[in-house]
Amino acid sequence: MTQDHPTAESRRAVIVVPCYNEGSRLPVADFRRFLDGPGADLLFVDDGSTDNTVEVLRDICAGRGDRARLLECGRNGGKAEAVRRGMRAALESGARYAGFWDADLATPLDEIAAFLSILETRPEIDMVSGSRVKLLGRKVERHAMRHYLGRVFATAASTVLRMAVYDTQCGAKVFRAVPATAGLFDEPFCSRWVFDVEVFARYIRKVGSPSAAAARIYEFPLMVWRDVAGSKVKPSDFLVAFRDIVRIYWKYMRIV
Repeated sequence: MTQDHPTAESRRAVIVVPCYNEGSRLPVADFRRFLDGPGADLLFVDDGSTDNTVEVLRDICAGRGDRARLLECGRNGGKAEAVRRGMRAALESGARYAGFWDADLATPLDEIAAFLSILETRPEIDMVSGSRVKLLGRKVERHAMRHYLGRVFATAASTVLRMAVYDTQCGAKVFRAVPATAGLFDEPFCSRWVFDVEVFARYIRKVGSPSAAAARIYEFPLMVWRDVAGSKVKPSDFLVAFRDIVRIYWKYMRIV
């Protein structure tokens, strides 16, 4: 399915947008513009926000029918749990494709069409994962320190997964609703910080090996990505992230 052909219910795509205290930084106009045209449905998940995020999300969803819905978690469980709950709801809704997208739209919503096009034209692909590669002709803007820390982390993650993933942490991913992906979000994640790596690890366990997974995952070099002010990720969080990938190794990859 592409954004221009979202007709039959069985061909819908649902994109989960996790939100926590985003009331003052949600790009409301961008969400409304996207919903005014044909395309994927949006499922906003409020992770127990204490500001006016819920009110802002309700306003975005008002009058949109199934194109925009809101799932309220009630209490804060972290981004990993918000994504997990949203993805379970999306996959159980009958959508053909389900994915998650960062609420700050560091990756613009317009990129969703390209992700879906890959899934439509490459039936062997189960997962399309955004990759922040600064290539000529693309607008990928990252703070230098976060970029270099990210490269170190990506190398460690690739080593643990035994799969050459360039960018595990980009907050833009879309999955085909098939048995191999259906159970990826059933259980709570052991990592609150690098659950993306855990998703890859779970998928590897599902399909049997890193090589089998690599043949069914497509890393998409984003046309546009930018660091957005107000991110809740701090440089010190990378220390926690390295601890968590060790936990992921022992839980999933040690016996693959």
